[in-house]
Amino acid sequence: MSLARARRREPDWGWERRAAARGFRRVAGVDEVGRGCLAGPVVAAAVVFEGAPDLRGLRDSKQLSERARQRWDERLRRQAAGWALGEAGAGEVDRLNILVATRLAMERAVAALDVEPDLLLVDALELPALKMRQWSLVRGDERSLSIAAASVIAKVHRDQFMRQMDALYPQYRFARHKGYGTSAHRHAVARWGPCALHRLTFHGVSSRRSLSE
Repeated sequence: MSLARARRREPDWGWERRAAARGFRRVAGVDEVGRGCLAGPVVAAAVVFEGAPDLRGLRDSKQLSERARQRWDERLRRQAAGWALGEAGAGEVDRLNILVATRLAMERAVAALDVEPDLLLVDALELPALKMRQWSLVRGDERSLSIAAASVIAKVHRDQFMRQMDALYPQYRFARHKGYGTSAHRHAVARWGPCALHRLTFHGVSSRRSLSE
């Protein structure tokens, strides 16, 4: 299989089944969104399923349309045995750096679960602050359905938040780009300066304060 084809593979329950074979009973998939944005929080989700429900067609959130993500979000929240969200805001990203803030958002999502997992399947990262078993899977959102589910729930939540913020800061048009570094977003920052949602340490965001704050 070519690398390009491997990257388009459909996630399945393979890793969860490996975990079950080793005696783990409550496996949580953990993923984040918004890591590369110029504005807004990093949002993570943790999701636990019982058994292996039929989730055929589920993909990493980046591979689904907005409408498909919203449909999956409703379905996943119903079918999951437990799910939770965690965030790290722009100020925390600036103070801690993006990697530490991403781990913090993931840790908060796991801590907020109503169901305590005995194993974490984490997309690409390790969470050393959590003293529980975990497997870090590179491109995990394309390999594990639990991680793919977490990516969708986190993405839908973050997009909804950025649409709400569009009403407070209409000059940046957050509803269109959700805080990512599009040309239009960069031009708006150059014209208006950053607002309270912007990550001041990120390239493309001015350090000067804006009257829009």
